[in-house]
Amino acid sequence: MQQFSGHSGPVLCIAFNADGTLLASSSDQTVKLWDTATGACIRTLTGHSHGVQSVAFSQTDAYLTNGSEDETIKLWDLHTGKCLRTLRVRRLYEGMNIAETTGLTDAQMATLKSLGAIEAD
Repeated sequence: MQQFSGHSGPVLCIAFNADGTLLASSSDQTVKLWDTATGACIRTLTGHSHGVQSVAFSQTDAYLTNGSEDETIKLWDLHTGKCLRTLRVRRLYEGMNIAETTGLTDAQMATLKSLGAIEAD
């Protein structure tokens, strides 16, 4: 039985590919591509700011995707490890300037910021 060691946090999702590779995502904010025959880590993909919840190979074996708690989905070139695209859903108050807003509690301001509001001068 092969053992794959290398993530510094819990593994959250895995995906197997017909070519003998395995993807594993982790709370350590990375995705690792493994060779299942040798147990060697082929590549580590970085770029998320929170844990990576899901991974999937494309049907063509040319790409992989993953979704993260940082509210992004990334599309990667499987062979180079290059991130080709980052997708993010626009949040409800994205870009709304709340710098001079009055009458809100700290909790309400924090909620607006979590939904995309900013405090710009």
